[in-house]
Amino acid sequence: MEWYDYIIIAYAVIINIFAAAITVHDKSAAKKHRRRVPEKTLFITAAMSGCVVMYITMHIIHHKTKHNKFMLGIPVIFLAEVLAALGILIWSGAFSI
Repeated sequence: MEWYDYIIIAYAVIINIFAAAITVHDKSAAKKHRRRVPEKTLFITAAMSGCVVMYITMHIIHHKTKHNKFMLGIPVIFLAEVLAALGILIWSGAFSI
C-alpha cells in the first residue's frame, strides 16, 4: 500500500467514529432535553463519508428513524458518493465499463 492509502483509511475511520459519536450524542441530548446537534451538522458529516456508519447507528439506537429526511437523505448521500467514486475511477482510467 502507498502512504496515501493509509491517510485515506485513517480519514475514513475518524469520520465514521465521529459520525457515530455525534449521532449517539444527539440521541442523548434529545432524551435529556438539552442542546441538540444541528441537522445541518449531521448531514455534512454524512456527506463527508460518514453516512454508512451514521445510518447504521441511527437504526441501532432508534434515532431519527421516523424522519424521512434522514431515512431517505442518508442513503441518497451514500448513492451519490458511490456514483462519484465510480465516475472518478472511470474518468481516471483505473476502472472501465
